[in-house]
Amino acid sequence: MKSFTTIAFSTLCFLNAVNGHYIFEWLTANGVKGDAYQNVRRNTNMNSPVTDLASNDLRCNVGGGSGSSTSTVSVAAGSTVSFTADVAVYHQGPVSFYMTKVDSAAAADGSSSWFKIKEIGPKFPGGTWDLAQTYSVTIPSCVPAGEYLVRIEQLGIHNPGSPPQFYISCAQVKVTGGGSTAFSGVKIPGHVKSTDPGYTANIYNNFNSYTVPGPKVSTC
Repeated sequence: MKSFTTIAFSTLCFLNAVNGHYIFEWLTANGVKGDAYQNVRRNTNMNSPVTDLASNDLRCNVGGGSGSSTSTVSVAAGSTVSFTADVAVYHQGPVSFYMTKVDSAAAADGSSSWFKIKEIGPKFPGGTWDLAQTYSVTIPSCVPAGEYLVRIEQLGIHNPGSPPQFYISCAQVKVTGGGSTAFSGVKIPGHVKSTDPGYTANIYNNFNSYTVPGPKVSTC
């Protein structure tokens, strides 16, 4: 007869398999945490991670190409927003934040240019990662007012020899105030190359330095 512990562990594994990996579902803006998918586009793949570097799903995840059912929240330039996942991130890897200015956040498909506004890599010595449930980013104070997609990307590089895993969500915001700086951006897909050291890194072997994949952070 199986022990209770064995049965419980098996049940937990099954639930994890059904529910997939962690999903960034909530956005906190203006100090208020919205409902799940209120301001974050819903994905339709239970967040089985995106692994294809050429896929348009790298923009806002599978099913995230439209935000017609997602609300756009107003935030002031220079303020902080936070993404929260259903469970804490548990795969080692960096976190990056991107923005793209669009005519309509609800209608945008993410094919416009994206600029990076923050990245979180490992701390050395030791190569320890920030494995959290909530990650925050400041909207640059100098970006022009208007509507944007704000994108969080957590890249799981925990399994060397297998394709790294992208965990992605996009929020819809309308920036108020701001300035007149237009950052040069990159297209997604295309922002990460298969030869990028931060994409191919083996975190278990002589892991003494790390460069987060993608463009450099744009600052005011």
